[in-house]
Amino acid sequence: MDMQETLRTVKYSTSDDIKFGKIAIKLGRSKRQVLSQMIDYFYRSKKDPTDLNDELLKNTILKGQKEYIGFIRTQEADLLIPIKRDATSMVELLKKIVLSFNNQVLNYNEQVLSNQVNQMKVLSSVYETLGYIEKKTDTKAMLKQKSMNILNRYIKDRESLGLMSSAREKEELANKARKELELL
Repeated sequence: MDMQETLRTVKYSTSDDIKFGKIAIKLGRSKRQVLSQMIDYFYRSKKDPTDLNDELLKNTILKGQKEYIGFIRTQEADLLIPIKRDATSMVELLKKIVLSFNNQVLNYNEQVLSNQVNQMKVLSSVYETLGYIEKKTDTKAMLKQKSMNILNRYIKDRESLGLMSSAREKEELANKARKELELL
């Protein structure tokens, strides 16, 4: 076929030719090639070149957005709301556990302190009693020692008197020993 037969002519204004030339230069193609590609594009996409807002594109975007919103709402109803509800109830339970734990620990600490105070009182009383017993024991030991000294001196003095001493001397010695014992 002859090239002339396959070509058709389209008439358009000079301003459209300037715009068309700029598009062809920008894309780096010839005007004929750009025109052929534009026709293929509009034929395949079924877009109306006069519709600058591109309703088909808007509808596609809205459909995708509606699908995303529906998916998110489904996830919210199926997952997020139950998770939030469970998390809220878990936080409330944890608060109750912490409150209960704190109360038990505080009560236990008060009991421990009370027991320690009672033990301190008992120990103080025990130390006081031990001090008293120790004092009495020391006094008793000292009393025994003094009594032993008095007895030993009595025995020594009585033996020094001998068999020949008078009853009066023996009685004086015994009285002296008795007085010393009374002074203890």
